[in-house]
Amino acid sequence: MADDTDLDALSAQARTDMARVRPVLDKIADKWTILILTVLCPRPARFNAIKRRLDGVTHKSLADALKRLERNGLVTRTVLPTTPIGVEYAITPLGHSLRQPFEALCAWALAHDAAIDAATRRYDDGGADG
Repeated sequence: MADDTDLDALSAQARTDMARVRPVLDKIADKWTILILTVLCPRPARFNAIKRRLDGVTHKSLADALKRLERNGLVTRTVLPTTPIGVEYAITPLGHSLRQPFEALCAWALAHDAAIDAATRRYDDGGADG
């Protein structure tokens, strides 16, 4: 069993780690980021193609999310020499490094959505302890 000194050191390290982890998670764990990067993983896409693949995203939400992703180095934006001018978004190597954890998270969500829905219904029906 760990003594209090070990627990204090562990707690201090956990606080230090969380201070570094939280800002990164804030940048990648918002409502649309995972889905946008999943759409862009196979190949670059234009704005409207991304929007069509993401049911429910507004123009403004998508534009804001793509700007954030570009700012954070996860996607690139390329202006295409077409008429009218087109813009294509592509995932960067840094963004691509999120593919495996995002795919695992999506697989987990698909495998557990029914259990989460059932737990939510039980809670909402007053069946939760507490």
